[in-house]
Amino acid sequence: MIGLISATAAGAAARDRLAAAWPDRVRVYDGPVGDAVRRAFAECEQLVCFLATGAVVRLIAPLLGDKTADPGVVCVDEGGRFAVSLVGGHGGGANELAREVGDLLGAEPVVTTATDAVGVPGLDTLGLPVEGDVAGVSRALLDGEPVALRAEVAWPLPPLRAGAEGSYTIRVTDRLVEPGEREVVLRPPSLVVGVGASRGAPADEVLGLVESALRDAGLSPASLAELATVDAKADEPGIVEAAERLGVPLVTRSADELAVVEVPNPSDAPLAAVGTPSVAEAAALVGGGELLVPKRKSERADGRPAMATCAVVRRPGRGRLSVVGLGPGARDLLTPRAKAELRRASVLVGLDQYVDQIRDLLRPGTRILESGLGAEEERARTAVEEARKGQAVTLIGSGDAGVYAMASPALAEASDDIDVIGVPGVTAALAAAAILGAPLGHDHVSISLSDLHTPWEVIERRVRAAAEADIVVTFYNPRSRGRDWQLPKALAILAEHRTPKTPVGVVRNASRPDESSRLTTLGSLDPATVDMMTVVTVGNTATRDIAGRMVTPRGYRWQASQEGPR
Repeated sequence: MIGLISATAAGAAARDRLAAAWPDRVRVYDGPVGDAVRRAFAECEQLVCFLATGAVVRLIAPLLGDKTADPGVVCVDEGGRFAVSLVGGHGGGANELAREVGDLLGAEPVVTTATDAVGVPGLDTLGLPVEGDVAGVSRALLDGEPVALRAEVAWPLPPLRAGAEGSYTIRVTDRLVEPGEREVVLRPPSLVVGVGASRGAPADEVLGLVESALRDAGLSPASLAELATVDAKADEPGIVEAAERLGVPLVTRSADELAVVEVPNPSDAPLAAVGTPSVAEAAALVGGGELLVPKRKSERADGRPAMATCAVVRRPGRGRLSVVGLGPGARDLLTPRAKAELRRASVLVGLDQYVDQIRDLLRPGTRILESGLGAEEERARTAVEEARKGQAVTLIGSGDAGVYAMASPALAEASDDIDVIGVPGVTAALAAAAILGAPLGHDHVSISLSDLHTPWEVIERRVRAAAEADIVVTFYNPRSRGRDWQLPKALAILAEHRTPKTPVGVVRNASRPDESSRLTTLGSLDPATVDMMTVVTVGNTATRDIAGRMVTPRGYRWQASQEGPR
């Protein structure tokens, strides 16, 4: 929860804007400012104070305890010009909150955390448990001193300005090791513990078995990703409580899934009890990986039979491929999620002209793999190959990456050995529609007229189907120097089913500095005025030109009562 505190009318107005935008995230604190700050500090994870920074410093100074537990605090000035991350930049999330507040209020976020200020990821912001000399290694990264990255477990990390050698070290490991001098240890969630238990097995017995198995194997519990078991044990109290106390999810699998997993130590007992010859080993191995600790049983002080078994597996680090749509070109139409993915990538793959659009948003050290037009399949293969090496890769495309862009060739290359994240973007059709008015208010379809990858016979069949179904059509790739007859042919097909006065919108370079648009008709459009940077939207029989805007009604009942100009 985010606490909001203000003292003046201007502050209250800005406060209310946040409250309206984030109704489920914020709580307004009224009353004397000092009391409001103290209550919010005790009750909320973050605070936004519409007060002078000096006043807030004095109010929160007696309340500060541990930076890992204190809430993040952001101050917004009286004029609403700046959103200042005051305390808890990383641990309290104040740096990111300042950016969010700035986006919403039109204020400039002020972040003075050294790593954030220069674009270097904070070692304590990577989402991994971190131990050791965080301050020293971070300072070395900032100062450009050589820092070595030793990844014993491959994991998709953002660019860290680290190399093969250095007097400081970032070590990525799930081993139970103490950080050395000038060393930071990052703990990736690479370990899975499979657990089996008899009915009524005590949580202490299950927990003790898991902890001893990890300790004896020299593995860190901070790298434990999950406990895994068979569906029949999903509600076994001892297993459920052990997972809760370890702070990891409990993942269950069906007996049929576990029965087909090859294990070194099958047994008749679980086969008779739950329908699979292995629970602990199979549950840990079902997602693949290296068996580090074969099945072992718990030991009971009273000498009675063991009630729990476990096995430990290290799953290989999975590479991460995010496929990001950059939108139609304008920076303010690039989504916050897309910006976050660009900053997360250690490898960026894209068309050279698209890379140029967002180069300034990348973190220092991001490896850029760019190529020219016509190399789409090569870029898709490159992105997948880099992800398979365990890298954090972002593949970019214009508009939405899944619409006539890079998502489909990339996913055709990818298999289930990497994680794939899709980040939507504003398409050219949507950007053009917003400029034209509301041409897509009813059913609509996008059709590419490029026959480089699709035979013209297929394209023509789709155009004819849209024409016969009276669907609004947006044409992508409508005309180039080498393809000058396809658009006239497509328009002629539509003209068989729509009158010459049907509105047609033509938008070139939507949202870019040289944007141009015009509203014409099916009978008046000159195809020679259209090029590859243009999208052409043809209305249906209900579409109207209303005050110079292209409007398609949501229902045909509107048409009967609104016979406007055609």
